[in-house]
Amino acid sequence: MSLSWPSPVIVKLQNGTDSPFARPITENEGSWIVSGGFLLGVATSFLGGILLDKIGRKYSIILVSLPKLCASISCIFITEVWALIIARAIWIFCDCFTLAFVPVYSSEIASKEHRGSLGTLLQLFSCLGIVIALSVGPFVSYKALNIFIATVIAVTNVPILFLPDSPYYLYSKGREEEAKKILIFLRESDTLIENEIEDYKLWSQEKTVDRIALLKNKVFLKSLSLSILLCVGSNLTGFNAVSFYLQTIIESTRTKLRSDIASVVIGCIQIFAALCATLVSNKFGRRKILLASLSGIFLGLVGLGTFFKVSESDGFVVSGFMNYIPLISLILVIFFYSSGIGSLIWLVMAELFDSQSRAFGVSLSLIMGTLVIFLTTKYFPIVTLVAGAAATYFFFSAMCVVIGSLIAIFLPETKGKTFQEIQTELQGSANLKDGCDKEKQISEVNL
Repeated sequence: MSLSWPSPVIVKLQNGTDSPFARPITENEGSWIVSGGFLLGVATSFLGGILLDKIGRKYSIILVSLPKLCASISCIFITEVWALIIARAIWIFCDCFTLAFVPVYSSEIASKEHRGSLGTLLQLFSCLGIVIALSVGPFVSYKALNIFIATVIAVTNVPILFLPDSPYYLYSKGREEEAKKILIFLRESDTLIENEIEDYKLWSQEKTVDRIALLKNKVFLKSLSLSILLCVGSNLTGFNAVSFYLQTIIESTRTKLRSDIASVVIGCIQIFAALCATLVSNKFGRRKILLASLSGIFLGLVGLGTFFKVSESDGFVVSGFMNYIPLISLILVIFFYSSGIGSLIWLVMAELFDSQSRAFGVSLSLIMGTLVIFLTTKYFPIVTLVAGAAATYFFFSAMCVVIGSLIAIFLPETKGKTFQEIQTELQGSANLKDGCDKEKQISEVNL
């Protein structure tokens, strides 16, 4: 819910009609409230890998839930803009950790047959939280909304206490019996358990690699490059800018649509989209879904850019079907993002790394991703004001083409493969590249 919190709240704070502050906030203050936490997330994402390896997947999730709850409660009583910026920064900072921890945890408790559908649940429940905040936020006071969200955070964190920890993490720490008990509970057959234990043994026999050595490993660097491509690319589609400023964007279209109602409709469609991703992730290849997703986002962004380009013309009056083009375009962007790349990035990022490097690799990817989120959410209002809304959306649509092309060329298919099989494929392509480089060097010497 924290991700969609700015959409109804920024409108309230800028209008000054329902605000804890003595004056309306400025455009700059609003952008810091939205984006400040992502800047903090960039500086501290390295801690994610350390926590995952030191205290485990489950207890890392529990640990970051506590300051998140405190930050959400503090938003109820805050009366100064600077205090809200700090509280939101802590709140989003904790969310950045959660986004790093949950994919690692879910990928390690799931079998390869169920990893796809389970991995997309993060996006599904994120969408559920978003639609709840969008449905409640515009119709209640600022204080009531924050009380509601703080209560939900407190209640939903209780079940985490009863979840099993990652069996791989337990095995890696020498707690083999505990790991086996969890696998017996999670897996469908003794064969699956035995195969997974064998994989754990192989990984545990490998020499522990420090982070400097990992950064010199060609297979890890390839996995990291692909993971960063997904993490950064998903944010360069402009989805976060569109999502966080949803009501503001709809109001700026000057159409007859009510921004509060339209945002709820879009939020409901986002849940449906995330549910679609859960259902189809194990039926179609990851690459096909990602490319279809980017194509749909591209169409929606082109629609938004075209609308603003036409509507900014002197004397143009928005009427008839033109009133619905922004809503249709926003629906396309949000549906295809949530049903595709928004759901699969967490899954595929975790799949690209082996168990020893996963925490470090995902954390590095999220550092780059959170930096891009900060830049897009902080400067989206400014760029829109300076360059115009049309140019901004056309830029994001061009990024969809670039990211889609890179995915089509470089990303291997990971559906239905074990982590070991994925690493073998990445190793093979890395060796192939080395072979080509050596042949090129030999040819140059012969010449």
